[in-house]
Amino acid sequence: MKKCEMKTKELFDLEHTMAKPLLEKCEYPWEALAGIGEFVQTLGGTLPVDEYENPSENVWIHHTARVAPTASITGPAVIGPGAEIRHGAFIRGKALVGANAVVGNSTELKNVILFDNVQVPHYNYVGDSILGFRAHLGAGAITSNVRSDKKLVKIHASDGDIETGIKKVGAMVGDCVEVGCGSVLNPGVVVGRDTNIYPLSSVRGSVDAGSIYKKQGEVAKKTEC
Repeated sequence: MKKCEMKTKELFDLEHTMAKPLLEKCEYPWEALAGIGEFVQTLGGTLPVDEYENPSENVWIHHTARVAPTASITGPAVIGPGAEIRHGAFIRGKALVGANAVVGNSTELKNVILFDNVQVPHYNYVGDSILGFRAHLGAGAITSNVRSDKKLVKIHASDGDIETGIKKVGAMVGDCVEVGCGSVLNPGVVVGRDTNIYPLSSVRGSVDAGSIYKKQGEVAKKTEC
């Protein structure tokens, strides 16, 4: 994947997120990570009070969302219309959960944007990441957001690396991506739209849009039926 293919407008349809005002200012999506918390807090204060409940400080939940009583939500957080927050979900703050998204049992979120219709339904960790419209993480799939050597994260493109200057960067997952069960998206991974990741994959670098990722070095291009 080239640098130009990693740009925000190439990965995401911004009409499917309330974070559009934040993301449309960012050439690359990871540039938005530092501003998610402030953006969510400001956004919450503008939401219509007849549509959103404010059950605790800096937490806004649409009245059509379903939140299990065992879920833990720390602000700033916005839970959009029709979203489902299941048993044991742990939302640690700086989180925007889009319309009709699913945050499942024992799933943990921190400093994230989930576009509309995202599903992270079973035992997932999503931190310092952005998941595009209809993206889905299979059971146990996680985003790893810190390098083992604790150095700043680089984004690896086919035409050169991009220095983020950030210690914590998870994954930038494009629209309609399917990530198989038990997979790990390593720090700074970028996955293009309409891509499938095989189960139990350890993904590094970037994956082109419209691909089938089988393992490192074995990536096929999707073909039309």
